[in-house]
Amino acid sequence: MNFDLTEERQMLQDTLRRFLRDRYTTEARNRILDSDEGFSPEIWAQLAELGVLGALFTEDQGGFGGAGFDIAVVFEELGRAGVVEPVLDTAILGGRLLAACGHEGMVEDVIGGAAHLALAHGEPVSRYDLTHVETRLAADGGDIVISGRKAVVVNAEAAGHLIVSARESGGVADPDGISLVLVPTDAPGLALRGYPMLSGGRAAEVTLDDVRLPASARLGDAGQGWGLLSDVLALAHVALAAEALGAMQSAVKLTIDYLGTRQQFGRPIGTFQALQHRVADMLIELEQARSAVIFAAGHLADDARSRDRHIAAARHLIGRVGRLVAEESIQMHGGIAMTQEYELAHIAKRIVMTDHRFGDTDYHLERFIDLSAA
Repeated sequence: MNFDLTEERQMLQDTLRRFLRDRYTTEARNRILDSDEGFSPEIWAQLAELGVLGALFTEDQGGFGGAGFDIAVVFEELGRAGVVEPVLDTAILGGRLLAACGHEGMVEDVIGGAAHLALAHGEPVSRYDLTHVETRLAADGGDIVISGRKAVVVNAEAAGHLIVSARESGGVADPDGISLVLVPTDAPGLALRGYPMLSGGRAAEVTLDDVRLPASARLGDAGQGWGLLSDVLALAHVALAAEALGAMQSAVKLTIDYLGTRQQFGRPIGTFQALQHRVADMLIELEQARSAVIFAAGHLADDARSRDRHIAAARHLIGRVGRLVAEESIQMHGGIAMTQEYELAHIAKRIVMTDHRFGDTDYHLERFIDLSAA
């Protein structure tokens, strides 16, 4: 099979890589991390202008891509540069959910860079159980009323709207009975407590205290939100795997460059055979990781069970390789790898923390086993 990028995807990759190389330096990122917003509005607008956000949506949704390989191309480059702008949260988790529910106007604003979104799904005790929803939704005449708490809602402070999951029926861990609701962040009864994240960007704890909205704020049918959510989470898994791959490539390159310049006993330490073997192991694992991303992106259009099984396999491998690359890169650098002023410090944190979003390595291994059972 031919896994070369199409001409359009190659152009997208080249354009995005050149743009980020020229603008996303370590110094620029550190300034962004120290800012109140946690991302750069200027770079966000430029990403939209370049068509990067549009590449994450299908033509029917107003974009010009949206397939698994489009998502992988974009997020591999974002990972390579260590970008902290909330592309995953606004465009994939938020925008693709709205697109699936026919909110064309808001999707157009997302593609144009004018709107920010955040998915408020995880809860304080849910951990990786993505069907665990305690937040309640009750109908009251022509309105709906939501009460509950959401944890680590990435990009919540910048978002104009949250997409909140809430339970209308069923047990606390049932996939059925979950509804999705579009909630303005200025809605009475909604409170945010924001904080910076270890790997960059900002998140918030969200409290919903009898937030009252019209029933039209519900996305899709009552109690049927899990199907929509699982489809969008599949896109997010591919994006996270590709982002980790890009970050791993940067970590390996930084390590090889460092080994070629750091001198000991009168010669570069990269000439020592023991370190060469460790780099060779990383390069081999990196190629396996690339194959895993291609594998997951190529199966994104499968039926849900097959899609999720392939994604679980890819995320397990990416998590395992990512940990190896991060640890080996840091060890071969020494103390400099942990300084904020050095690129690897941020890249390694992104690799490790990516593995903990929507399930870590062990979680995805168990998920793969369950989905492979007859």
